[in-house]
Formats: sequence, structure tokens, C-alpha cells
Amino acid sequence: MAKLNHADILAFLEEATILELNELVKAIEVKFGVTAAAPTAAAAAVEEVEAGPVEVNVMLTEVGGSKVAVIKAVRALTGLGLVEAKGLCDKAPSIIKEKVSMEVAEEVKAALVAAGATVEIK
Repeated sequence: MAKLNHADILAFLEEATILELNELVKAIEVKFGVTAAAPTAAAAAVEEVEAGPVEVNVMLTEVGGSKVAVIKAVRALTGLGLVEAKGLCDKAPSIIKEKVSMEVAEEVKAALVAAGATVEIK
């Protein structure tokens, strides 16, 4: 069989009917064991799973043994007053930061864990 170049292939594709192109796609699927499914939806889903969630919540699950240090950390991270920060800590589990990036969530978690709290990122 003579070797086809790109121009020959493109010329065939330009002149082929829809039925001929459909048969070509089916033959390629059978020959090479692939499918011609729409990759855009699958690729987008894979990217989202690999990238993880865009916005997360940081939840204080337990205050731990050093409640004063945790309250100070909550105040520093949220800008709340002493009474409001203590209220959040007393109501644990409670959300400290809502809809933040994963980087910010990791920083908040590190600060709270350093103060003695138990934290989850959801």
C-alpha cells in the first residue's frame, strides 16, 4: 500500500460524506481499541477531581487543652472580638473561615493546630 501524506488524508476528509466519516471512525475504534467519546466533559471532570475543590471551609472541631490560645488564634484569624471568638470556640464544631482557597485554609489550619485546636478542612 502506498504511504499517504497529510494532504491526501485531508483531501479525503474534505470530500467524504458523513456516513463515510462515521464508518472511518468506527473502523479506527475497532482497529486501535479506542472510543471517540467526547473527551471534553471527561477531561473537565478529571481536572476538577485532580485540582480539588476551589473553595473550602475551615471547621474547628475541638478546642483542645489550651482554650485561651485557641481563642486568641481565632480572634487573630477572623478579626472578631473576644466574646464572639469565645462563642465560636464554645460552639465547636464551628466554621472559622468559609469559602476560602485551599492555600488560605491550610494557613488557618496550621495556626489553629499550633494553638492546640483540632481542625478539619471541608
